[in-house]
Amino acid sequence: MSTKPQLPERSSRATGGPSALDGLLVVDFTRVVAGPACTQTLGDFGANVIKIENPDGGDDTRAYEHAEIGGESAAYLSLNRNKRGIALDFGVPEALEIARDLIRKADVVVENFSSGVMKKFGLDYEAVVPTNPRLVYCSISAYGRSGPFSSRPGFDPITQAESGFMSLNGFADGPPVRTGPPIVDMATGMSACNAILLALLARDRLGRGQHVEVALFDIAMAMTGFYGMAYLINGQNPGRFGNSPSGSPTVGVYEASDGPLYMACANDRLYRRLVVEVLNRPDLISDPQFATRKARSENKELLRAAIAEVFASDNLENWMAKMKLANIPVGYLRTVEEGFNAPEARQRHRLSRIPHRTADWVPNIEPPITMSVTGAVDPVAAPLLGEHTESVLRETLGYDDRRIAELVEKGAFGAGKVPTSA
Repeated sequence: MSTKPQLPERSSRATGGPSALDGLLVVDFTRVVAGPACTQTLGDFGANVIKIENPDGGDDTRAYEHAEIGGESAAYLSLNRNKRGIALDFGVPEALEIARDLIRKADVVVENFSSGVMKKFGLDYEAVVPTNPRLVYCSISAYGRSGPFSSRPGFDPITQAESGFMSLNGFADGPPVRTGPPIVDMATGMSACNAILLALLARDRLGRGQHVEVALFDIAMAMTGFYGMAYLINGQNPGRFGNSPSGSPTVGVYEASDGPLYMACANDRLYRRLVVEVLNRPDLISDPQFATRKARSENKELLRAAIAEVFASDNLENWMAKMKLANIPVGYLRTVEEGFNAPEARQRHRLSRIPHRTADWVPNIEPPITMSVTGAVDPVAAPLLGEHTESVLRETLGYDDRRIAELVEKGAFGAGKVPTSA
């Protein structure tokens, strides 16, 4: 039976401390994973991120089924922290005018709609840049916004498959395997965030913004890394190596008598320490079959069997202690539950709980970036659908009661819906 983890309340940051992106207005038209991951990072470091959603259900991840709390899904909560949310019906001209008003004031716009959607509504870069030449406009898509593939829909696992990235994952005797978490989506979000920050730095020098693009396929191809580069050099198609990259017998999972460990002993210096100081098998370095890296690679199955036999003779904690004493890179092979309750996570304060309007509190995973002066802002949970519509209209756009009442009558926020404020 699973046990819900106990989480500490989060300590607040230093009062009055600066944030890296304070004063930056980001208008966020994104949904699902890559786009929201990008804008969440901007929000984590002080940007004013306004997330625009369709009032009829909002972001697709709100309905994802992994888990939910307070009526919100784990997927949605994990990707939309530190944003204000408004709901607009783009089928209503007045709602589009609100979007244009926000863009006119924005420093950054981020969108990951299907090709042609922003243009259809007159919200594409070419349509809006005349009113805001300093705007940094980021488009995230599967195959780019131009060219013969721009209209193709695409998602993380599709680009993993098509780029060759998936062919590198799994074991040699099995099929290609996609990563569990949507790694291409997450990496695309990170790259989009980098592109936006680069464009903002350029804006300070050039005095104008620009249109930047990030495509999932491009990121997936880049993530083949040195395997892709090796193919370009030698023309040999790289295969799958399971837990031992390049077939290295001293990198991968081994079983102690009572549990698994993962070892990364990838060079001659570490290998010598392993077999002499830890395994007490100096013959595994003196034997010509194992004396050099090339020889070990040629006899990898024989060597792996010998190492596995030694590891199976003692318990996990004894091996971990010996390997850490010899400074051999090694780690426990943990489940998510074990990893999230491990001292590395708890003592580094990676997990906490933060307030939420309908759930009292929700779990929080801290941003994976540490900055000595402009640290992450105190986290605010992902917004309810349209939660900040009224406050955005009043505070950001300066709309008065009469203007808001007119918009309600026109159905700008959804038929029969009145904007909420938090």
